[in-house]
Amino acid sequence: MTAARIRSELRFILNGDDVALKDIAPDQSLLDWLRLSRSLKGTKEGCAEGDCGACSVLVGRLTPAGELVYEGVNSCIRFLGSLDGCHVVTVEHLAASDGRLHPVQQAMVDFHGSQCGFCTPGFVMSLYGLWMQTPNPTDQQIETTLQGNLCRCTGYEPILRAARAISNYGGTQNDPLLAERETMVTRLKTLADGARVEIGDGRHRLIVPADLDDFADVLQASPTATVIAGSTDVGLWVTKHMRDITPVVFIAGLQELKSIAIKDNIMTIGAGVTYSEAIATLSQHIPALGPLITRIGGQQVRNMGTIGGNIANGSPIGDMPPPLIALGASLTLRKGQTRRTIALEDFFIAYGKQDRQPGEFIETVHIPLPAADEKFAVYKVTKRRDEDITATLGAFRLALAADGRVAEIRIAYGGMAATPKRAFAVEKSLLGKPWNEATVEAAMERYAEDYTPLTDMRATAEYRALTAKNLLLRFYLETTSSAAPAQVSRYEAA
Repeated sequence: MTAARIRSELRFILNGDDVALKDIAPDQSLLDWLRLSRSLKGTKEGCAEGDCGACSVLVGRLTPAGELVYEGVNSCIRFLGSLDGCHVVTVEHLAASDGRLHPVQQAMVDFHGSQCGFCTPGFVMSLYGLWMQTPNPTDQQIETTLQGNLCRCTGYEPILRAARAISNYGGTQNDPLLAERETMVTRLKTLADGARVEIGDGRHRLIVPADLDDFADVLQASPTATVIAGSTDVGLWVTKHMRDITPVVFIAGLQELKSIAIKDNIMTIGAGVTYSEAIATLSQHIPALGPLITRIGGQQVRNMGTIGGNIANGSPIGDMPPPLIALGASLTLRKGQTRRTIALEDFFIAYGKQDRQPGEFIETVHIPLPAADEKFAVYKVTKRRDEDITATLGAFRLALAADGRVAEIRIAYGGMAATPKRAFAVEKSLLGKPWNEATVEAAMERYAEDYTPLTDMRATAEYRALTAKNLLLRFYLETTSSAAPAQVSRYEAA
């Protein structure tokens, strides 16, 4: 195997300018660099944890198919090292050279969508990203886009009115990012020179691998390095906990980790696929996962966070592991050129400890698709519905025999133990029994054998224990009734 050529500078495009950086810290955020090094003060720091959206910018990147996609991201937790070969667009780039406001900006002015103005640039950038893709969005699309943008002054109705009216101020055909797309694609392809990026010395360095094989080599050589895909969690290690994460390996640009394929009724997803990239395919083949993904962070977080990263992080309240465990998912782990496949449930050993050897990484996730006659559901319980961290999450997969008995049942929870964990005692009490209320109520008494939840800021142990039982009862009621679901959105209700 030929060793990768090494480049000692990071290259990307900022608004219309080429940028080449040779002296940057591995943990330097895009937000700090924009404000302190480029004096682009429109991008604000509000929460420094990817919640409020005041720092939102657009990042354009080439897909594996060579298409240019722009997505809103949280620059407060997005590291500079992840931007090699990308196009960063800030709010300063929107107005025309003669000072005329962009349609998104003008709509916000005319519909009084801004008061103190602190959050306004973030709203503008999120709506800009939506408008480029969907010039006439529905209310639901607008609200989904703005889940990660918080306003403390105006209330949201003026902003929603502005979002509905953007196309009245001009069509997308005149928008610079769309009109100059072919030129920008060419510029980004020129930046993709196939080289590895290395900046810094010793521990204090950042690495952007040239490709997947190069990443495997890099991680074997530096097995203690922090691997960063979306940085939706690692970003907080820096901004909130002041942790030293060096050396850092950035893998968001590895196209080989972006694949989604279905063969023999198994969906295989590359570990670098983001929630936004996965949601359409997952929703089509496993409908229950669509609504779950739309409740993971805001749109900016979903544009950055990856399926593999959520698993590798090993959090007991990660949203994806419980449903994937219930579905019987497995992982392919890679170290150098050696691969092994394990059940996802076996990957989690203890709190903060996973079955991953030094220098090993998650390459792909394999998800068996439910059969047409199987029942599958996921229930996420939080203090607020959108953009909130899970208190308890239950996932259920059920197959019934011809006589109505439970032929197969898999139940997994997050937020109930030190790791995502199956409810083996509950499953055992259901297996082979008639799928009726008496069977379910008897099984509910077995939860104490599977879980001893903790009390924290999100829920008490007693609340979690009772909720876990009730989620099983809810699953039973929804699988045996033709009535409307127990919970509907206001769009469905209307």
